[in-house]
Amino acid sequence: MRVFFTAVFLIVSLMAPSGPAQAQTQGSDRIHLRIVGGLARVNQYTRHELPFWSRRLGELTNGRVTAEIVPFDEAGIRGHEMLRLIQLGVVPFGTALLPLSASEEPELAAPDLPGLNPDMATLRRTFGAFRPYVENMLRERYGIEVLAAYTYPAQVVFCAKPFAGLGDLRGRRIRTANASQSHFVEVLGGTPVLTPFAEIMKNFQNGVVDCALTGTMSGNTIGLHEATTHIHGMAVNWGVSFFGANSSAWEILPDDIKSLLRKELRGLEQAIWEESDRETEEGIQCNIGHASCVSGKKGRMTRVNVTGLDEAILKKALVDQILPRWVRSCGSDCADNWNRTIGPEVGIFAERK
Repeated sequence: MRVFFTAVFLIVSLMAPSGPAQAQTQGSDRIHLRIVGGLARVNQYTRHELPFWSRRLGELTNGRVTAEIVPFDEAGIRGHEMLRLIQLGVVPFGTALLPLSASEEPELAAPDLPGLNPDMATLRRTFGAFRPYVENMLRERYGIEVLAAYTYPAQVVFCAKPFAGLGDLRGRRIRTANASQSHFVEVLGGTPVLTPFAEIMKNFQNGVVDCALTGTMSGNTIGLHEATTHIHGMAVNWGVSFFGANSSAWEILPDDIKSLLRKELRGLEQAIWEESDRETEEGIQCNIGHASCVSGKKGRMTRVNVTGLDEAILKKALVDQILPRWVRSCGSDCADNWNRTIGPEVGIFAERK
């Protein structure tokens, strides 16, 4: 509880002064919004979220609506706290990572379990099937209106020493971002080291980890192409997030502004998904120093190609251990919901426990 209230104090300090909805009126009809965005330093934030809120929104409304945005990991907020903070209105408009929010609501881990989505096309189908449930659940339980959903590039394995496939990761200390990734690493025989994104490089420099699970381009932006030597080409999972509004903050906005935000956020969402798809492969190309690298920094890493054995290991881990463990933590209703939504899309069904 102390950590939670510390985060509340920090975010209130950053955003004060403001009313409970954090939508300040300026003059007769001007509105100023305060937004908490995704991870700092990655392209989803720097190329898309930041310019949309800090510049594009004002241009669209001729200055009637303006906004300022801060990434959640620079606002003193832990990812697993975002659901509660949006519910309370402390963060009236915020971005929450589903795998981190799953510590509050286990069903939110479902569309991005390790091994479930080997490519972007599968992820789109999986999340599309599950999205109506997420939107309804967050509205009913938390009073959160989901306005957009984003994803980061594929989360892959970076290592500081050579490896030939997933089977070689046994015994290694591997950075993970959430409980689902940690369980996957345990299944491989590795030791998960749960680490915030901002601390990955420090942990490599201090010898705390041997490898890291993170985005292909995200890793490049923080310098993993210099701290590691080998990168695996397999998408373990992705990092899906949603952008939502506290219902009270949302409802006080004028109807025309709500309509504009819904429309423009759909465009922002599409742009982020398209870039994450491109960056999944380009991130690898940049890390290995290929000439096709345009957006990142060229490294000299070795690409570890995906083998049939890797694919079999990942699928077996999902079917035999990761999915059943998720059902045990989430309950039989979650299994039923999986079988109505995600199961038919991927041909993998959950057993009720």
